Amino acid sequence: MFVNSSAPISKKMSQPDSGSITQQNAALYNVEGWSEGYVFINKAGHAVIRPRRKEGEEIDLMELVDEARERGLRFPLLIRSHDLLRDRVRRLNESFARAISECGYRNQYRGVFPIKVNQLCEVVEEIVDAGLPYHFGIEAGSKPEMIAALAVHSDPESLVVGNGYKDDEFIRAALLGLKLGKKVILVVEKLEEFHQILAVAKQVGVKPMIGARVRLLSKGAGKWATSGGENAKFGLSTADLVSMSDILHAEGIPDALVLLHYHVGSQVPDIQTISRATREAARFYAKLRKMGHSLGYLDVGGGLGVDYDGSRTSFDSSRNYSLHEYTRDIVYNIMEICDSEQVEHPVIVSESGRFIVAPHSVLVIEAFGSIEKEETEGDVSVAPGDPKLVADMIEIHAGLSEKRRLENLHDAQQIRDQAQSMFDLGLLDLRAKAKIDTLYWRIAAKIVALHKGMPQIPEEVRELEVTLADQLLCNFSVFQSLLDHWALGQLFPVMPIHRLDEVPDRSGTLVDITCDSDGKMAKFIDFQDVKETLPVHRVRSGEPYYLGIFLSGAYQDIMGDLHNLFGRVNEMHVFLDEDEDEGYYVEEVLPGNTVDQVLTLTQWDTKELARRIKSQADAALKGDRLKPNEAMRLVDEYERMFASYTYLDFNARRPNGSITQS
Repeated sequence: MFVNSSAPISKKMSQPDSGSITQQNAALYNVEGWSEGYVFINKAGHAVIRPRRKEGEEIDLMELVDEARERGLRFPLLIRSHDLLRDRVRRLNESFARAISECGYRNQYRGVFPIKVNQLCEVVEEIVDAGLPYHFGIEAGSKPEMIAALAVHSDPESLVVGNGYKDDEFIRAALLGLKLGKKVILVVEKLEEFHQILAVAKQVGVKPMIGARVRLLSKGAGKWATSGGENAKFGLSTADLVSMSDILHAEGIPDALVLLHYHVGSQVPDIQTISRATREAARFYAKLRKMGHSLGYLDVGGGLGVDYDGSRTSFDSSRNYSLHEYTRDIVYNIMEICDSEQVEHPVIVSESGRFIVAPHSVLVIEAFGSIEKEETEGDVSVAPGDPKLVADMIEIHAGLSEKRRLENLHDAQQIRDQAQSMFDLGLLDLRAKAKIDTLYWRIAAKIVALHKGMPQIPEEVRELEVTLADQLLCNFSVFQSLLDHWALGQLFPVMPIHRLDEVPDRSGTLVDITCDSDGKMAKFIDFQDVKETLPVHRVRSGEPYYLGIFLSGAYQDIMGDLHNLFGRVNEMHVFLDEDEDEGYYVEEVLPGNTVDQVLTLTQWDTKELARRIKSQADAALKGDRLKPNEAMRLVDEYERMFASYTYLDFNARRPNGSITQS
C-alpha cells in the first residue's frame, strides 16, 4: 500500500468518441435519476447545472472552479444556485395548485419553509422572495428562528408557524408578530404549553392564533420514522386535544384554535405512509371542527422526500412517488375525509424544506492524492537470499489464466498468509515481504479484472474488489459538511465534475483530512443497491481532481461539526443572467471560517496565544537558539496563520494552475 500523489498516467486504450463516453458516464452515475433535470454532463465532460431545467440556461461547474481559483479561493467550495431555489418554490406551489384544481378542492395551499432545514440568511430571504406570489410563509422551531422569521416575513397573507417547545419570550415574540398584522400561529406541543400561551396572551392583551400538534397512530418510515407515531417527542394525545377544546370553550375563545398540525417524519420514502397519515389527521381536523372550533388550516408537516439515489423506490434514500402524486394524494385524502364528515375544506399547509433546498447547492471537493494497494509500475524479481515464496508468487502472477482464476487467487492468498507467519516469527525481512505483498495485490487486481462483466461474481471476488479500491485523499471534513452521512448513513450523489469524457478506470472511496478513521465516504448510491466504492479516475501527477457532492443543501450547512476545528467552507452564490457572456454571474463570495474564528468559537484567545509564542521566541532569543530577525519572522508567520483558511491550502501554483505539492 502506498500514497500515490503523483501516480503515472495510464496508457489510454482505444475508446469510443467522447459524446458516447459522456452518455455512458451519465448512466454510470445515474445523473438523470437523481438530478430531476438539474444536472447533466456536457460534451467537454464537465458537470453542468440547469437551475430552471431549461436547455441553454447552464452553469458549468468547472468554469466556476476556474473562477474560484483565479479569485484565490481554496477548496472545499460550496456552490449555491439561487435560481434553482426559486424554481423549487415555484414547482411546489404550482403542483399543489394543480392538484387542487384537478380534485375540485374548495380551498387553497399556503406552504411554509421550515428554517431549521437551512437557516442561512441568504437562503431564507431568497425563498421568502420567491414565495411572495404564492403567499409562501415561514416555520420557526425555536426562539432565535422566530425572531429571524418575524423580521424577514413581510406578506400579511402568508403564515408564520411556531413549532417546538416554547418559553415566555418565544410566545411574546409570536404575539408581537400578531400585533404587527402578521398571521403568526403558535403550535402547542404539550398541554402545559397551552396554558402558558393563554397566560402570556392575557398579559400582552391579544387573542392568540393557536395550532395543535396531534400525535398520530400512523408512523413514518425510513431513517426519521421515530419523529412521528405515538412515542414521538412532540404532540398532543387525543385526551389532550379534548382538554384543550374544553378550556378554550370555557375561556370563550374557541375560535383561537385555527390550525391542526402533524408530522409523520422527514424524508418519507413510501407514499402509502403519507396517505395513511393524511387521512388520520384529516379525521382529527373534522372532529375538532364539529366540536365548535373554526379551524381553517391543516398543516401536513414535512416528509416530502428527495430521491437521492434516483431509484424511485421506497428505499431510505429514495421515494416511490412524484411531486404531483404527493400533492394530489394529500389534497384528495383531505377532501374525501372532510366531505364524508361534511365539514369545510381547510387551507392546506406543508413544511417541505428538504424538497426546496436539497438540490440548490453542490459541495466541490479536491482530491490531492490517493492510496492504492497495487503499484502500476516497478519490477519485482527474485534476489539472492529471497525465500521460495517470492518465486512462487511470481510464478502465479505470470501464469494467471481465466480458467484457473479462483485457484490462482487461493494459491496467492495461501502464500501471503505463509509470508505473514514467517514475518511474525522474524524469519522474513521487509524487502521480501514487500515483494510478496506487491505481487499479491497485482494478482488480486488482475483476478478482479478477469471477473468484470460476469453475470455472477463470487462473493470473495466482490469483497476483494472493495478491498482493492483506491482511497482518494480529499480536502474536506465529513463531520463539517456531510454530518448526516457520517451519523445516519444518508446517501448523497457523488461524481467527478470533470474528465467525464474519459472512462473512469478506478474504484475508490473518499477519505477526508480529519484525524478520525470515520472521516470517510464509503457508501454510494446505486440504482439497485448501496455501493461501497465509487467509479473514479486515477489522480494525475500535479493535477487537482474535483468531485461534486450533490443534493447536500438540506441540514448539512447547519448541522456541521467543528471536528479538528475544520470550519465552514468557502461559498459562491450564482445567478443566471442572459446578458452575461457565460449566461450567469457570481453574485457573492462568502469566505469560510478562518483559524482565528474557529479558535475563538472554542474559547481560545488568539491574542493570548500570540503573546505566548512571542514569549517563547524571546526565551529562545536569550538562549541563543534564535537570531533576532529569525525570531521576529517566526512570530509574524505564526500570527499570519490566524487569518488562514482552516482546510489544507495548496497555494503553490504552477503557471498552468496545477498543484505543486510539498
